[in-house]
Amino acid sequence: MKLHRQTHLGCSPEWSSSWSHTEFRAVGFRFNTLPMNPRQVHILYIYLCPKKKKMNNLCKSFYLCALPKIWKQKLAQMGATIEERLTKRVTHIFAMNPDSLLQQIDGERLSRFKGRVLLYQWIVDSLSSGEKVSEDMYDLKMESEEEYEAEKSKPVKAESVSSGDDDEQSNGKKMKSSAGSPPASNESSLLSKDSYNPPDLNKNITEIFGKLVNIYRALGDDRRSFSYYKAIAVIEKLPFKIQNVEQVKHLPSIGKSMQDHIQEIVTTGKLSKLEHFEKDEKVRTISLFGEVWGIGPATALKLYEKGHRTLDDLKNEDSLTNAQKVGLKYFDDIRQRIPRKEVVIVCGGSFRRGKASCGDLDVIITYPDGNSHKGFLPKYVKHLKDMKFLREDLVFSTHSEEGTDSGVDTYFGLCTYPGSELRHRIDIKVYPRDIYAFGLIAWTGNDVLNRRLRLLADSKGFRLDDTGLFPATQAAGGKKGAKASASLKFNEEKEVFDFLGFPWLEPHERNL
Repeated sequence: MKLHRQTHLGCSPEWSSSWSHTEFRAVGFRFNTLPMNPRQVHILYIYLCPKKKKMNNLCKSFYLCALPKIWKQKLAQMGATIEERLTKRVTHIFAMNPDSLLQQIDGERLSRFKGRVLLYQWIVDSLSSGEKVSEDMYDLKMESEEEYEAEKSKPVKAESVSSGDDDEQSNGKKMKSSAGSPPASNESSLLSKDSYNPPDLNKNITEIFGKLVNIYRALGDDRRSFSYYKAIAVIEKLPFKIQNVEQVKHLPSIGKSMQDHIQEIVTTGKLSKLEHFEKDEKVRTISLFGEVWGIGPATALKLYEKGHRTLDDLKNEDSLTNAQKVGLKYFDDIRQRIPRKEVVIVCGGSFRRGKASCGDLDVIITYPDGNSHKGFLPKYVKHLKDMKFLREDLVFSTHSEEGTDSGVDTYFGLCTYPGSELRHRIDIKVYPRDIYAFGLIAWTGNDVLNRRLRLLADSKGFRLDDTGLFPATQAAGGKKGAKASASLKFNEEKEVFDFLGFPWLEPHERNL
């Protein structure tokens, strides 16, 4: 796995707290860069020098970006010296998780290491609190091969820790998280080594926030819906269970209102805001209707105003389109997540990002010659229908032969697997080769990344979507107007990232 050394430490306003009796010497930084998301740090060595030097102007929080010079400057302000390799002087090693550490350091070398091996979250929490926090809850313990196998043979408890992939059992040392640090999921055997998904230790919070995401989306309040969506993305990756709101005060996307919600959930086990929504018949009904494929906020409201209150009420509603009727008929099927192991050939969406399950199947297709994609989708859809794979159509539009709509062909529908009548959502997009990179970025996601890329493009005078990167035209009053007709040309995703100045992220790193 190639790890990028593009890093940047971003500072909050001056923070007067300091650590006494401690100076950092950072050794061998290796990151998968991810702006505003420090949890993507894969491996980090820290050498602590016992010099009694106070560090003022500490950063309240940090994020990563492609500016190594600034990163070094900020570390220097904290009394740090960056070195290039792990030496005998190193007393502490920090890592995102056991798997990432074992991918970078040979197990035999780890067995000779005399210092502490900790979760990198210790650094975040210490910086946030302004003092060195206890290391005990962040310990990554090492076991011998024999101890590891003996532990693995024991009955699995809810709080027990599983191993990494089979490939990594060849290392001389195994690692596990102590209580309070994140275990590697058993599902990792289904994923590639580069697609580690830490278990959600805070489902009591993320499940409530997830319900609010759906409610606000159904009500047409995309801003609030997206705020909770971003908060979930941060919280579900935390390597510790939140016991107090102080633990998350300085995390990105966790503002004052989110902190208040978290404190209420941690204290009471519930959220009054959600309970209020769930008791409101109008909100409850509109949210339910909004879960039907093809029914948006405006339609859901109209259906409510017509007097409909249940899904059964909608079965005789004449105003529903054919696609909405299909969504209603297979409502329960479509809501079921698709286990990753059932997906064989899919390169987009959650699967490409390494998630353990998918909400639907996203297939992105192109042809290298830049011409053979024309007229391909209708033939492909017919073939899949003849196989009894595609069962119901939701959206079917072709533009490649006419050259309209950037020449992109689209199919949305429902499919079934052999021997099963359970319907799954499937999206198929066929792109001309010259805009395939943009389609792949957009349909890989996730939503947070796509939004950041669009905003970054906008700040540079461009419009970004799944069909290209267009110079923005100038509208009246000096404001940016619509996108220009011709897109810039890029063959690969990385070229788009590089042009925008956004650090390259492998697909499995895009679960922001």
